[in-house]
Amino acid sequence: QVQLAESGGGSVQAGGSLRLSCVASGNTATKNCMAWFRQAPGTEREGVASITSAGTADYAASVKGRFTISQDNAKNAEYLQIVNLRPEDTAMYYCAARRVPFPSWCSVATASGYNYWGQGTQVTVSS
Repeated sequence: QVQLAESGGGSVQAGGSLRLSCVASGNTATKNCMAWFRQAPGTEREGVASITSAGTADYAASVKGRFTISQDNAKNAEYLQIVNLRPEDTAMYYCAARRVPFPSWCSVATASGYNYWGQGTQVTVSS
């Protein structure tokens, strides 16, 4: 089992920045792919960024250029830097993890396959 704990959310004005963190604990050797998803009320969960243990990142088209995913393998942590926040970025942001047989499977095209999830951290952007 892997436990994930997010932090770093908050309320910011449009144009501001946030850095979300996710720390993994437990049997972390069972994962080699981590990702960030977000979900606003009344909407489906949306993938925003993923990263393999080797550092290969993938982004949803809607966030490219503003979101940057990174990791610190020594700390079992991943981060999501968000700049130029927009009101439409308001959502609960979730950290997720899985093990993939091939690096190309580490993507945010779908939430299925991610079997470890954190509790989420709320991001609220006001205009």
